[in-house]
Amino acid sequence: MFGKLFQKTSPRPPPQQSEVQESPISSDVAPLVVVHYGIPSTASVLAFDSVQQLLAVGTLDGRIKVVGGDSIEGLLMSPKPIPFKNLEFLQNQGYLVSVSNENEVQVWDLESRSISTSLQWESNITAFSVIYGTQFMYIGDEYGFLSVLKYDAEEQTILQLPYHIPANLVAEAAEISLPFNQSIVGVLPQPSSFGNRLVLAYEDGLIVLWDVTEDRAVLVRGNKDLQLKDEILAESSSDGSHEPLDNLVDHEKEISSLCWVSADGSLLAVGYVDGDIFLWNLSASDHIKGHGAQKSSDKVVKIQLSSAERRLPVIVLHWSANKKRNGFGGQLFVYGGEEIGSEEVLTILDLDWSSGIAKLTCVNRVDLPLNGSFSDMIVIARSHEMEKTDSASLLVLTNPGQLHFYDNSCLSTLRFEPDKKHSVLAVEYPATIPTIEPIMTVGKLYSVVAKANSSRVLAETVSAAKLEVEQTMTRGSSRWPLTGGVPGELSIAEDGGMERIYVAGYQDGSVRVWDSTFPVLSLRLVFLLQVEGIDVAGASASISTLDFSPTSLSLAIGNEYGLVWLYGLDGTKDKSGIHLVTQTERQVFQQK
Repeated sequence: MFGKLFQKTSPRPPPQQSEVQESPISSDVAPLVVVHYGIPSTASVLAFDSVQQLLAVGTLDGRIKVVGGDSIEGLLMSPKPIPFKNLEFLQNQGYLVSVSNENEVQVWDLESRSISTSLQWESNITAFSVIYGTQFMYIGDEYGFLSVLKYDAEEQTILQLPYHIPANLVAEAAEISLPFNQSIVGVLPQPSSFGNRLVLAYEDGLIVLWDVTEDRAVLVRGNKDLQLKDEILAESSSDGSHEPLDNLVDHEKEISSLCWVSADGSLLAVGYVDGDIFLWNLSASDHIKGHGAQKSSDKVVKIQLSSAERRLPVIVLHWSANKKRNGFGGQLFVYGGEEIGSEEVLTILDLDWSSGIAKLTCVNRVDLPLNGSFSDMIVIARSHEMEKTDSASLLVLTNPGQLHFYDNSCLSTLRFEPDKKHSVLAVEYPATIPTIEPIMTVGKLYSVVAKANSSRVLAETVSAAKLEVEQTMTRGSSRWPLTGGVPGELSIAEDGGMERIYVAGYQDGSVRVWDSTFPVLSLRLVFLLQVEGIDVAGASASISTLDFSPTSLSLAIGNEYGLVWLYGLDGTKDKSGIHLVTQTERQVFQQK
Protein backbone atom coordinates (compact mmCIF):
# COMPACT_ATOMS: atom_id res chain seq x y z
CA MET A 1 0.00 0.00 0.00
CA PHE A 2 2.74 2.42 0.94
CA GLY A 3 5.30 1.34 -1.63
CA LYS A 4 5.17 4.78 -3.22
CA LEU A 5 5.74 6.48 0.09
CA PHE A 6 9.38 5.50 0.10
CA GLN A 7 9.96 7.37 -3.15
CA LYS A 8 7.98 10.52 -2.44
CA THR A 9 9.93 13.69 -1.73
CA SER A 10 8.77 17.00 -0.34
CA PRO A 11 9.20 20.47 -1.86
CA ARG A 12 10.79 21.55 1.40
CA PRO A 13 12.55 19.60 4.18
CA PRO A 14 10.37 18.58 7.10
CA PRO A 15 10.91 19.73 10.67
CA GLN A 16 13.79 17.90 12.32
CA GLN A 17 13.10 15.06 14.70
CA SER A 18 15.41 13.30 17.08
CA GLU A 19 15.27 10.00 18.90
CA VAL A 20 14.82 10.24 22.64
CA GLN A 21 17.83 8.69 24.36
CA GLU A 22 17.26 7.34 27.82
CA SER A 23 20.01 6.53 30.26
CA PRO A 24 20.09 2.80 31.02
CA ILE A 25 18.86 1.74 34.46
CA SER A 26 19.93 -1.50 36.03
CA SER A 27 17.01 -3.92 36.07
CA ASP A 28 17.75 -4.94 39.65
CA VAL A 29 17.12 -1.42 40.98
CA ALA A 30 14.46 -0.16 38.57
CA PRO A 31 11.06 -0.10 40.32
CA LEU A 32 8.15 -1.72 38.53
CA VAL A 33 4.46 -1.42 39.38
CA VAL A 34 3.13 -4.97 39.28
CA VAL A 35 -0.54 -4.30 40.09
CA HIS A 36 -2.58 -1.10 40.21
CA TYR A 37 -6.25 -0.85 41.14
CA GLY A 38 -8.82 1.73 40.09
CA ILE A 39 -8.93 4.62 37.63
CA PRO A 40 -6.48 7.46 38.47
CA SER A 41 -8.19 10.68 39.52
CA THR A 42 -6.21 12.57 36.84
CA ALA A 43 -7.58 10.39 33.99
CA SER A 44 -8.13 12.45 30.84
CA VAL A 45 -8.11 10.38 27.61
CA LEU A 46 -9.31 6.94 26.45
CA ALA A 47 -8.30 4.38 23.81
CA PHE A 48 -9.90 1.02 23.03
CA ASP A 49 -8.68 -2.15 21.31
CA SER A 50 -11.89 -3.69 19.95
CA VAL A 51 -10.22 -7.01 19.11
CA GLN A 52 -8.39 -7.75 22.35
CA GLN A 53 -11.04 -5.92 24.39
CA LEU A 54 -8.54 -3.69 26.16
CA LEU A 55 -9.15 -0.18 27.44
CA ALA A 56 -6.35 2.35 27.99
CA VAL A 57 -6.83 5.41 30.19
CA GLY A 58 -4.22 8.17 29.92
CA THR A 59 -3.72 10.70 32.71
CA LEU A 60 -2.52 14.25 33.19
CA ASP A 61 0.58 13.03 35.04
CA GLY A 62 2.10 10.61 32.55
CA ARG A 63 0.44 7.35 33.58
CA ILE A 64 -1.61 4.96 31.46
CA LYS A 65 -3.99 2.48 33.06
CA VAL A 66 -4.73 -0.58 30.90
CA VAL A 67 -7.68 -2.79 31.87
CA GLY A 68 -9.38 -5.82 30.36
CA GLY A 69 -11.64 -8.51 31.70
CA ASP A 70 -11.11 -10.97 34.56
CA SER A 71 -9.34 -8.45 36.82
CA ILE A 72 -6.62 -7.74 34.24
CA GLU A 73 -5.17 -4.36 35.20
CA GLY A 74 -1.80 -2.78 34.50
CA LEU A 75 -0.18 0.61 34.99
CA LEU A 76 2.28 2.12 32.52
CA MET A 77 4.39 5.01 33.78
CA SER A 78 6.04 7.53 31.47
CA PRO A 79 9.45 8.94 32.48
CA LYS A 80 7.90 12.43 32.44
CA PRO A 81 4.74 13.21 34.48
CA ILE A 82 3.04 15.23 31.74
CA PRO A 83 -0.39 14.90 30.07
CA PHE A 84 -1.18 12.86 26.95
CA LYS A 85 -3.05 14.55 24.13
CA ASN A 86 -3.41 11.44 21.95
CA LEU A 87 -3.73 7.74 22.76
CA GLU A 88 -4.27 4.97 20.16
CA PHE A 89 -3.89 1.19 20.07
CA LEU A 90 -2.18 -0.60 17.21
CA GLN A 91 -5.24 -2.84 17.02
CA ASN A 92 -4.69 -6.48 18.02
CA GLN A 93 -0.90 -6.11 17.98
CA GLY A 94 -0.12 -5.63 21.65
CA TYR A 95 1.13 -2.06 21.27
CA LEU A 96 -0.19 1.31 22.40
CA VAL A 97 0.89 4.67 20.96
CA SER A 98 0.79 7.86 23.00
CA VAL A 99 1.55 11.48 22.16
CA SER A 100 2.51 13.68 25.09
CA ASN A 101 1.94 17.41 25.51
CA GLU A 102 5.66 17.83 24.82
CA ASN A 103 5.14 16.13 21.41
CA GLU A 104 6.94 12.90 22.26
CA VAL A 105 5.57 9.88 20.38
CA GLN A 106 5.85 6.77 22.54
CA VAL A 107 5.13 3.15 21.58
CA TRP A 108 4.32 0.95 24.59
CA ASP A 109 4.87 -2.81 24.58
CA LEU A 110 1.92 -4.13 26.59
CA GLU A 111 3.55 -7.50 27.24
CA SER A 112 6.61 -5.97 28.92
CA ARG A 113 4.65 -2.96 30.24
CA SER A 114 7.38 -0.62 29.08
CA ILE A 115 8.20 1.87 26.33
CA SER A 116 9.46 0.00 23.27
CA THR A 117 10.67 3.16 21.54
CA SER A 118 9.99 6.88 21.39
CA LEU A 119 10.45 9.77 19.01
CA GLN A 120 10.66 13.45 19.91
CA TRP A 121 8.82 15.67 17.40
CA GLU A 122 10.20 19.18 17.13
CA SER A 123 7.02 20.93 15.99
CA ASN A 124 3.68 20.96 17.80
CA ILE A 125 1.58 17.88 16.90
CA THR A 126 -2.00 19.03 16.29
CA ALA A 127 -3.50 15.89 14.70
CA PHE A 128 -2.75 12.18 15.05
CA SER A 129 -4.30 8.94 13.79
CA VAL A 130 -3.45 5.29 13.19
CA ILE A 131 -4.49 3.37 10.08
CA TYR A 132 -6.64 0.56 11.47
CA GLY A 133 -4.99 -2.86 11.49
CA THR A 134 -1.56 -1.51 10.48
CA GLN A 135 1.53 0.00 12.06
CA PHE A 136 1.26 3.23 10.04
CA MET A 137 0.54 6.56 11.71
CA TYR A 138 -0.30 10.03 10.42
CA ILE A 139 0.94 13.18 12.16
CA GLY A 140 -0.27 16.70 11.35
CA ASP A 141 1.47 19.70 12.86
CA GLU A 142 1.02 23.42 13.52
CA TYR A 143 2.56 24.35 10.14
CA GLY A 144 0.07 22.33 8.09
CA PHE A 145 2.65 19.62 7.46
CA LEU A 146 1.55 15.94 7.28
CA SER A 147 4.06 13.15 7.96
CA VAL A 148 3.82 9.35 7.94
CA LEU A 149 5.37 7.13 10.62
CA LYS A 150 5.65 3.37 10.90
CA TYR A 151 6.42 1.29 13.97
CA ASP A 152 8.89 -1.51 13.23
CA ALA A 153 8.23 -4.18 15.88
CA GLU A 154 11.28 -6.28 14.97
CA GLU A 155 13.69 -3.37 15.27
CA GLN A 156 11.65 -1.72 18.02
CA THR A 157 11.89 1.68 16.40
CA ILE A 158 9.68 4.35 14.84
CA LEU A 159 10.46 4.97 11.18
CA GLN A 160 9.70 8.33 9.62
CA LEU A 161 8.79 7.55 6.03
CA PRO A 162 10.00 9.89 3.25
CA TYR A 163 6.47 10.85 2.29
CA HIS A 164 5.29 14.31 3.33
CA ILE A 165 2.38 16.50 2.40
CA PRO A 166 3.18 20.16 3.09
CA ALA A 167 0.42 22.76 3.04
CA ASN A 168 1.71 24.43 -0.13
CA LEU A 169 1.57 21.12 -2.00
CA VAL A 170 -2.06 20.65 -0.97
CA ALA A 171 -2.90 24.23 -1.99
CA GLU A 172 -1.23 23.76 -5.38
CA ALA A 173 -2.91 20.42 -6.12
CA ALA A 174 -6.31 21.69 -4.97
CA GLU A 175 -5.91 24.98 -6.85
CA ILE A 176 -6.75 26.99 -3.74
CA SER A 177 -5.02 29.52 -1.53
CA LEU A 178 -4.10 28.40 1.96
CA PRO A 179 -3.05 30.84 4.69
CA PHE A 180 0.56 30.57 5.88
CA ASN A 181 1.20 28.17 8.79
CA GLN A 182 -2.34 26.83 8.85
CA SER A 183 -2.50 24.00 11.44
CA ILE A 184 -3.87 20.58 10.60
CA VAL A 185 -6.53 19.95 13.26
CA GLY A 186 -7.73 16.57 12.02
CA VAL A 187 -6.49 13.68 9.88
CA LEU A 188 -8.67 10.62 9.23
CA PRO A 189 -7.99 7.70 6.86
CA GLN A 190 -11.07 7.20 4.68
CA PRO A 191 -12.92 3.93 5.40
CA SER A 192 -12.84 1.32 2.63
CA SER A 193 -9.89 3.02 0.92
CA PHE A 194 -7.25 0.70 2.43
CA GLY A 195 -5.38 3.76 3.68
CA ASN A 196 -4.94 5.21 0.20
CA ARG A 197 -7.14 8.23 0.92
CA LEU A 198 -7.42 10.48 3.93
CA VAL A 199 -9.20 13.63 5.02
CA LEU A 200 -7.13 16.63 6.07
CA ALA A 201 -8.94 19.25 8.14
CA TYR A 202 -7.25 22.63 8.55
CA GLU A 203 -7.77 25.17 11.30
CA ASP A 204 -9.57 27.73 9.12
CA GLY A 205 -12.28 25.23 8.08
CA LEU A 206 -10.78 23.81 4.90
CA ILE A 207 -11.41 20.08 4.33
CA VAL A 208 -9.40 18.16 1.71
CA LEU A 209 -9.93 14.55 0.63
CA TRP A 210 -6.41 13.53 -0.45
CA ASP A 211 -5.36 10.51 -2.52
CA VAL A 212 -1.97 9.28 -1.28
CA THR A 213 -1.17 7.03 -4.26
CA GLU A 214 -2.03 9.68 -6.87
CA ASP A 215 -0.77 12.71 -4.94
CA ARG A 216 -3.87 14.73 -5.65
CA ALA A 217 -6.81 16.36 -3.94
CA VAL A 218 -9.95 14.44 -4.80
CA LEU A 219 -12.37 16.89 -3.18
CA VAL A 220 -12.16 20.19 -1.36
CA ARG A 221 -14.78 21.52 1.00
CA GLY A 222 -14.68 24.75 2.96
CA ASN A 223 -16.34 27.98 3.98
CA LYS A 224 -17.31 28.93 0.42
CA ASP A 225 -19.51 25.83 0.34
CA LEU A 226 -21.40 26.89 3.47
CA GLN A 227 -24.58 28.42 2.06
CA LEU A 228 -27.49 28.95 4.45
CA LYS A 229 -30.99 28.68 3.04
CA ASP A 230 -32.09 31.40 5.45
CA GLU A 231 -31.62 32.46 9.06
CA ILE A 232 -34.00 29.85 10.46
CA LEU A 233 -32.55 28.15 13.50
CA ALA A 234 -31.65 24.50 12.95
CA GLU A 235 -32.13 23.27 16.49
CA SER A 236 -32.35 19.54 17.17
CA SER A 237 -33.30 19.80 20.83
CA SER A 238 -37.06 19.98 20.24
CA ASP A 239 -38.12 18.55 16.91
CA GLY A 240 -34.87 17.22 15.46
CA SER A 241 -35.00 19.78 12.64
CA HIS A 242 -32.11 20.74 10.41
CA GLU A 243 -31.52 23.02 7.46
CA PRO A 244 -29.39 22.61 4.34
CA LEU A 245 -27.00 25.52 3.84
CA ASP A 246 -27.74 28.03 1.09
CA ASN A 247 -26.67 31.60 1.99
CA LEU A 248 -22.95 32.29 1.79
CA VAL A 249 -21.15 32.32 5.16
CA ASP A 250 -18.71 35.19 4.98
CA HIS A 251 -16.57 34.25 7.99
CA GLU A 252 -14.14 31.47 8.74
CA LYS A 253 -15.41 28.61 10.86
CA GLU A 254 -12.67 27.00 12.94
CA ILE A 255 -12.82 23.20 13.13
CA SER A 256 -12.64 21.55 16.56
CA SER A 257 -13.56 17.88 15.89
CA LEU A 258 -14.53 15.44 13.15
CA CYS A 259 -15.52 11.82 12.55
CA TRP A 260 -16.82 9.62 9.74
CA VAL A 261 -20.55 8.91 9.81
CA SER A 262 -20.64 6.29 7.06
CA ALA A 263 -18.89 2.98 6.54
CA ASP A 264 -17.78 3.90 3.01
CA GLY A 265 -16.36 7.29 3.92
CA SER A 266 -18.93 9.25 1.97
CA LEU A 267 -20.18 11.41 4.86
CA LEU A 268 -18.07 13.36 7.35
CA ALA A 269 -19.31 15.05 10.53
CA VAL A 270 -17.38 18.18 11.51
CA GLY A 271 -17.73 20.12 14.76
CA TYR A 272 -16.81 23.79 14.97
CA VAL A 273 -15.58 26.13 17.68
CA ASP A 274 -18.78 28.21 17.43
CA GLY A 275 -20.91 25.15 18.38
CA ASP A 276 -22.17 24.18 14.92
CA ILE A 277 -22.06 20.68 13.42
CA PHE A 278 -21.93 20.14 9.64
CA LEU A 279 -22.37 16.86 7.80
CA TRP A 280 -20.26 17.03 4.64
CA ASN A 281 -21.05 14.85 1.63
CA LEU A 282 -17.74 13.58 0.19
CA SER A 283 -19.26 11.08 -2.22
CA ALA A 284 -19.13 13.35 -5.31
CA SER A 285 -17.22 11.80 -8.17
CA ASP A 286 -16.09 15.08 -9.70
CA HIS A 287 -12.39 15.89 -9.58
CA ILE A 288 -11.12 19.06 -7.93
CA LYS A 289 -11.41 20.98 -11.22
CA GLY A 290 -15.12 20.28 -11.21
CA HIS A 291 -15.46 21.61 -7.70
CA GLY A 292 -18.62 23.64 -7.33
CA ALA A 293 -20.73 21.71 -9.83
CA GLN A 294 -22.60 19.89 -7.10
CA LYS A 295 -25.61 21.62 -5.52
CA SER A 296 -24.84 23.19 -2.16
CA SER A 297 -27.77 21.41 -0.54
CA ASP A 298 -26.23 18.08 -1.57
CA LYS A 299 -22.84 19.02 -0.19
CA VAL A 300 -23.54 19.85 3.43
CA VAL A 301 -26.22 19.83 6.12
CA LYS A 302 -26.15 21.77 9.36
CA ILE A 303 -27.21 20.48 12.80
CA GLN A 304 -27.43 22.95 15.66
CA LEU A 305 -28.03 21.78 19.21
CA SER A 306 -28.89 25.08 20.87
CA SER A 307 -30.41 28.44 19.97
CA ALA A 308 -28.04 30.30 22.31
CA GLU A 309 -25.83 32.97 20.80
CA ARG A 310 -22.74 31.77 22.71
CA ARG A 311 -22.23 28.04 22.59
CA LEU A 312 -19.53 25.59 23.62
CA PRO A 313 -17.16 24.27 20.94
CA VAL A 314 -18.02 20.80 19.65
CA ILE A 315 -15.07 19.03 21.23
CA VAL A 316 -15.87 15.35 20.61
CA LEU A 317 -17.77 13.54 17.84
CA HIS A 318 -18.24 9.76 17.58
CA TRP A 319 -20.42 7.65 15.33
CA SER A 320 -22.20 4.31 15.52
CA ALA A 321 -23.98 3.00 12.41
CA ASN A 322 -27.47 1.51 12.50
CA LYS A 323 -27.45 -1.54 10.25
CA LYS A 324 -31.23 -1.45 9.92
CA ARG A 325 -30.81 1.70 7.79
CA ASN A 326 -28.34 0.12 5.37
CA GLY A 327 -25.63 2.72 5.88
CA PHE A 328 -27.99 5.70 5.78
CA GLY A 329 -28.27 6.41 9.49
CA GLY A 330 -27.10 5.79 13.01
CA GLN A 331 -26.17 7.60 16.19
CA LEU A 332 -23.96 10.67 16.48
CA PHE A 333 -22.46 11.20 19.94
CA VAL A 334 -21.64 14.84 20.66
CA TYR A 335 -19.96 16.70 23.49
CA GLY A 336 -20.30 20.45 23.09
CA GLY A 337 -22.58 22.70 21.06
CA GLU A 338 -24.72 23.63 24.07
CA GLU A 339 -25.09 27.08 25.61
CA ILE A 340 -22.08 28.21 27.62
CA GLY A 341 -22.82 27.75 31.33
CA SER A 342 -25.50 25.08 30.83
CA GLU A 343 -25.47 21.68 32.51
CA GLU A 344 -22.83 19.35 31.11
CA VAL A 345 -24.44 16.68 28.94
CA LEU A 346 -23.45 14.17 26.30
CA THR A 347 -25.87 14.46 23.38
CA ILE A 348 -26.91 11.41 21.34
CA LEU A 349 -28.57 12.13 17.99
CA ASP A 350 -30.36 9.39 16.04
CA LEU A 351 -29.95 10.44 12.38
CA ASP A 352 -31.58 9.14 9.19
CA TRP A 353 -30.81 10.23 5.61
CA SER A 354 -32.32 7.30 3.71
CA SER A 355 -34.16 9.87 1.52
CA GLY A 356 -30.94 11.73 0.73
CA ILE A 357 -28.52 13.93 2.62
CA ALA A 358 -30.56 17.05 1.83
CA LYS A 359 -33.49 15.47 3.68
CA LEU A 360 -31.55 14.29 6.72
CA THR A 361 -33.78 13.81 9.77
CA CYS A 362 -32.95 13.72 13.46
CA VAL A 363 -35.29 10.93 14.62
CA ASN A 364 -34.52 11.27 18.30
CA ARG A 365 -32.29 13.12 20.73
CA VAL A 366 -31.07 12.09 24.20
CA ASP A 367 -29.16 14.42 26.53
CA LEU A 368 -27.15 12.32 28.95
CA PRO A 369 -26.31 14.25 32.17
CA LEU A 370 -22.71 13.75 33.26
CA ASN A 371 -21.49 12.84 36.72
CA GLY A 372 -18.58 15.30 36.87
CA SER A 373 -16.87 17.26 34.11
CA PHE A 374 -16.39 15.53 30.75
CA SER A 375 -12.96 14.11 29.84
CA ASP A 376 -13.44 11.60 27.00
CA MET A 377 -15.66 8.84 25.64
CA ILE A 378 -15.45 5.63 23.60
CA VAL A 379 -18.22 4.04 21.51
CA ILE A 380 -18.18 0.25 21.69
CA ALA A 381 -19.23 -1.59 18.55
CA ARG A 382 -22.33 -3.73 18.78
CA SER A 383 -22.00 -7.41 19.39
CA HIS A 384 -23.74 -9.89 17.08
CA GLU A 385 -26.72 -10.00 19.42
CA MET A 386 -27.13 -6.22 19.29
CA GLU A 387 -26.97 -5.68 15.54
CA LYS A 388 -30.74 -5.28 15.24
CA THR A 389 -30.95 -2.62 17.94
CA ASP A 390 -30.92 1.13 17.34
CA SER A 391 -28.55 2.12 20.11
CA ALA A 392 -24.84 1.60 20.79
CA SER A 393 -22.94 1.17 24.02
CA LEU A 394 -20.41 3.63 25.31
CA LEU A 395 -17.87 4.36 28.01
CA VAL A 396 -17.79 7.88 29.44
CA LEU A 397 -14.85 9.27 31.43
CA THR A 398 -15.45 12.21 33.76
CA ASN A 399 -13.42 13.94 36.44
CA PRO A 400 -12.14 12.92 38.86
CA GLY A 401 -11.36 9.45 37.50
CA GLN A 402 -14.95 8.25 37.06
CA LEU A 403 -15.66 5.74 34.30
CA HIS A 404 -19.24 4.70 33.49
CA PHE A 405 -20.61 2.17 31.02
CA TYR A 406 -23.96 2.65 29.26
CA ASP A 407 -25.22 -0.38 27.37
CA ASN A 408 -27.99 -0.64 24.81
CA SER A 409 -30.77 -1.20 27.36
CA CYS A 410 -29.56 1.72 29.48
CA LEU A 411 -29.56 4.15 26.55
CA SER A 412 -32.94 2.89 25.37
CA THR A 413 -34.36 3.60 28.81
CA LEU A 414 -32.92 7.12 28.72
CA ARG A 415 -34.45 7.58 25.29
CA PHE A 416 -37.97 6.88 26.52
CA GLU A 417 -37.46 8.17 30.08
CA PRO A 418 -35.24 11.25 29.65
CA ASP A 419 -35.74 12.33 33.27
CA LYS A 420 -34.27 9.08 34.58
CA LYS A 421 -31.04 9.66 36.48
CA HIS A 422 -28.06 8.25 34.61
CA SER A 423 -26.46 7.07 37.86
CA VAL A 424 -29.33 4.64 38.37
CA LEU A 425 -28.70 2.98 35.01
CA ALA A 426 -24.97 3.21 34.34
CA VAL A 427 -22.44 0.61 35.47
CA GLU A 428 -19.48 2.22 37.19
CA TYR A 429 -15.98 0.88 36.61
CA PRO A 430 -15.78 -2.17 38.91
CA ALA A 431 -12.83 -1.06 40.98
CA THR A 432 -11.47 -3.75 43.27
CA ILE A 433 -10.75 -1.06 45.85
CA PRO A 434 -13.29 1.79 45.55
CA THR A 435 -11.92 5.22 46.44
CA ILE A 436 -14.64 7.64 45.26
CA GLU A 437 -18.02 5.90 45.56
CA PRO A 438 -17.94 5.61 48.51
CA ILE A 439 -15.10 7.99 49.41
CA MET A 440 -12.17 6.25 51.08
CA THR A 441 -10.85 8.08 54.15
CA VAL A 442 -8.18 5.65 55.38
CA GLY A 443 -6.57 2.45 54.11
CA LYS A 444 -3.73 0.23 55.34
CA LEU A 445 -1.92 -2.96 54.33
CA TYR A 446 -1.08 -5.51 57.03
CA SER A 447 1.01 -8.67 57.20
CA VAL A 448 -0.38 -11.70 59.03
CA VAL A 449 2.76 -13.61 60.02
CA ALA A 450 3.01 -13.00 63.75
CA LYS A 451 2.26 -16.48 65.01
CA ALA A 452 1.85 -20.02 63.69
CA ASN A 453 -1.36 -20.76 61.79
CA SER A 454 -2.57 -17.16 62.19
CA SER A 455 -3.11 -16.75 58.43
CA ARG A 456 -5.22 -19.93 58.31
CA VAL A 457 -7.20 -18.94 61.41
CA LEU A 458 -7.95 -15.50 59.98
CA ALA A 459 -9.10 -17.00 56.67
CA GLU A 460 -11.45 -19.41 58.46
CA THR A 461 -12.88 -16.69 60.69
CA VAL A 462 -13.49 -14.32 57.80
CA SER A 463 -15.12 -17.10 55.79
CA ALA A 464 -17.39 -18.01 58.70
CA ALA A 465 -18.52 -14.38 59.13
CA LYS A 466 -20.76 -14.71 56.04
CA LEU A 467 -21.09 -10.96 55.62
CA GLU A 468 -22.53 -9.56 52.41
CA VAL A 469 -19.95 -8.61 49.76
CA GLU A 470 -20.94 -5.84 47.34
CA GLN A 471 -21.05 -6.73 43.67
CA THR A 472 -20.22 -3.76 41.45
CA MET A 473 -19.79 -5.73 38.25
CA THR A 474 -23.48 -5.54 37.39
CA ARG A 475 -26.40 -3.16 37.72
CA GLY A 476 -29.77 -4.43 36.61
CA SER A 477 -29.30 -6.23 33.30
CA SER A 478 -26.07 -4.38 32.46
CA ARG A 479 -22.60 -5.88 32.78
CA TRP A 480 -19.15 -4.38 32.56
CA PRO A 481 -18.25 -4.79 28.84
CA LEU A 482 -14.58 -5.79 28.87
CA THR A 483 -14.11 -9.52 28.50
CA GLY A 484 -10.61 -9.79 27.04
CA GLY A 485 -7.46 -10.89 28.78
CA VAL A 486 -6.52 -13.97 30.76
CA PRO A 487 -6.00 -13.80 34.53
CA GLY A 488 -2.54 -14.65 35.77
CA GLU A 489 -2.00 -18.00 37.44
CA LEU A 490 -2.01 -17.63 41.24
CA SER A 491 -0.10 -20.03 43.45
CA ILE A 492 -2.49 -20.63 46.34
CA ALA A 493 -0.87 -21.44 49.69
CA GLU A 494 -1.24 -25.04 50.79
CA ASP A 495 -3.05 -24.08 54.01
CA GLY A 496 -5.34 -21.64 52.19
CA GLY A 497 -4.39 -18.89 54.63
CA MET A 498 -4.41 -15.11 54.35
CA GLU A 499 -0.86 -13.81 54.64
CA ARG A 500 -1.72 -10.16 53.96
CA ILE A 501 -4.88 -8.10 54.24
CA TYR A 502 -5.83 -4.63 53.08
CA VAL A 503 -8.32 -2.77 55.28
CA ALA A 504 -10.07 0.46 54.23
CA GLY A 505 -12.49 2.80 56.01
CA TYR A 506 -14.96 5.07 54.23
CA GLN A 507 -16.81 8.32 54.65
CA ASP A 508 -20.16 6.53 54.93
CA GLY A 509 -18.95 4.61 58.00
CA SER A 510 -18.35 1.31 56.21
CA VAL A 511 -15.26 -0.88 56.42
CA ARG A 512 -13.92 -3.30 53.80
CA VAL A 513 -11.34 -6.06 54.13
CA TRP A 514 -9.49 -7.62 51.17
CA ASP A 515 -7.29 -10.69 51.00
CA SER A 516 -4.09 -9.24 49.50
CA THR A 517 -1.99 -12.40 49.73
CA PHE A 518 -1.77 -12.42 45.92
CA PRO A 519 -1.51 -9.57 43.38
CA VAL A 520 -5.20 -9.86 42.45
CA LEU A 521 -7.03 -8.74 45.60
CA SER A 522 -10.30 -10.37 46.62
CA LEU A 523 -12.94 -8.63 48.72
CA ARG A 524 -13.79 -10.68 51.84
CA LEU A 525 -15.75 -8.40 54.20
CA VAL A 526 -18.02 -5.36 53.90
CA PHE A 527 -19.63 -4.14 57.12
CA LEU A 528 -20.91 -1.11 59.03
CA LEU A 529 -20.01 -0.18 62.61
CA GLN A 530 -23.19 -1.31 64.25
CA VAL A 531 -24.53 -3.93 66.62
CA GLU A 532 -27.78 -5.64 65.78
CA GLY A 533 -30.59 -4.46 68.05
CA ILE A 534 -28.58 -1.60 69.58
CA ASP A 535 -28.71 2.02 68.41
CA VAL A 536 -25.24 3.59 68.83
CA ALA A 537 -25.08 7.35 68.25
CA GLY A 538 -22.40 8.31 65.71
CA ALA A 539 -21.92 4.76 64.43
CA SER A 540 -22.26 5.90 60.79
CA ALA A 541 -19.67 8.69 61.07
CA SER A 542 -16.69 8.80 58.70
CA ILE A 543 -13.88 6.37 59.54
CA SER A 544 -10.82 8.33 60.65
CA THR A 545 -8.31 5.68 61.74
CA LEU A 546 -7.82 1.94 61.96
CA ASP A 547 -5.21 -0.58 63.03
CA PHE A 548 -4.76 -4.35 62.98
CA SER A 549 -2.82 -6.55 65.37
CA PRO A 550 -1.35 -9.63 63.64
CA THR A 551 -0.64 -11.13 67.07
CA SER A 552 -4.17 -11.09 68.47
CA LEU A 553 -5.93 -10.83 65.08
CA SER A 554 -7.88 -7.83 66.39
CA LEU A 555 -9.09 -4.95 64.25
CA ALA A 556 -9.44 -1.50 65.85
CA ILE A 557 -11.54 1.14 64.07
CA GLY A 558 -12.08 4.77 65.04
CA ASN A 559 -14.45 7.31 63.52
CA GLU A 560 -14.85 11.08 63.53
CA TYR A 561 -17.50 10.85 66.26
CA GLY A 562 -14.86 9.60 68.70
CA LEU A 563 -16.02 5.97 68.80
CA VAL A 564 -13.52 3.12 68.79
CA TRP A 565 -14.60 -0.37 67.75
CA LEU A 566 -12.56 -3.53 68.42
CA TYR A 567 -13.30 -6.57 66.26
CA GLY A 568 -11.85 -9.88 67.42
CA LEU A 569 -11.01 -12.07 64.42
CA ASP A 570 -8.98 -14.77 66.16
CA GLY A 571 -11.62 -17.46 65.77
CA THR A 572 -11.53 -18.48 69.45
CA LYS A 573 -15.27 -17.90 69.88
CA ASP A 574 -18.29 -18.99 67.91
CA LYS A 575 -19.08 -15.32 67.27
CA SER A 576 -16.68 -12.43 66.80
CA GLY A 577 -16.59 -10.20 69.86
CA ILE A 578 -17.19 -6.48 69.42
CA HIS A 579 -15.82 -4.06 72.04
CA LEU A 580 -17.38 -0.59 72.01
CA VAL A 581 -15.20 1.96 73.82
CA THR A 582 -16.53 5.44 74.66
CA GLN A 583 -15.15 8.20 76.88
CA THR A 584 -16.84 6.82 79.96
CA GLU A 585 -17.31 3.08 79.49
CA ARG A 586 -16.44 -0.07 77.61
CA GLN A 587 -19.13 -2.49 76.40
CA VAL A 588 -18.76 -5.97 74.89
CA PHE A 589 -21.28 -7.31 72.33
CA GLN A 590 -21.46 -10.43 70.21
CA GLN A 591 -21.68 -9.89 66.46
CA LYS A 592 -24.37 -12.06 64.90
